[in-house]
Amino acid sequence: MSWTDERVELLKKMWGEGQSASQIAKELGGVTRNAVIGKVHRLGLSNRAGAAGATKAEAKPAPKAEAPKPKAAAKPAPAQKPAEPEVVMETKSATPPPSPRKQIIPAGQPLPPQPSANEISPEALAKVNAIEKKAKKLTLMELTERTCKWPVGDPATPNFWFCGLPVQQGKPYCEAHVGVAFQPMSSRRDRRR
Repeated sequence: MSWTDERVELLKKMWGEGQSASQIAKELGGVTRNAVIGKVHRLGLSNRAGAAGATKAEAKPAPKAEAPKPKAAAKPAPAQKPAEPEVVMETKSATPPPSPRKQIIPAGQPLPPQPSANEISPEALAKVNAIEKKAKKLTLMELTERTCKWPVGDPATPNFWFCGLPVQQGKPYCEAHVGVAFQPMSSRRDRRR
């Protein structure tokens, strides 16, 4: 099935009329509801005026007819109270609370500071420096479950690579990189003080 100009125009027309994706798919024939939704999204038609009402009406089946109930006596409408002035609470800071997620750094931007040499034991640092000279320097596509996945360098540059040496049993990294990645609790606690 291909999206011809005529089919796209019919899709746009039916979508604008508030037709559901299922109805449009049935009318067009040869396409699924998901294909219609995908095409609507790619065309940027997602925001239609009557979307809220149309989807609610479509999602719920029509209620079954019940026996008529006797009408209760109409209650008088309560007298409206005079409008009270709206109280606006002021906040101390106009800045939003910090997000629990870490901010994503766009490619080509400088990376945040990595653990410094004093945060990593000298033995582990020496092992890492020695091991990176022997590394296989694999690309992402060359990694397997048996190769060390320790990234080296800036991913936005062509000099980026992965270690590639044999992994330690049950870990994603080689022995030297495990020593840096998985540090004992006591050494991490000492760094915070």
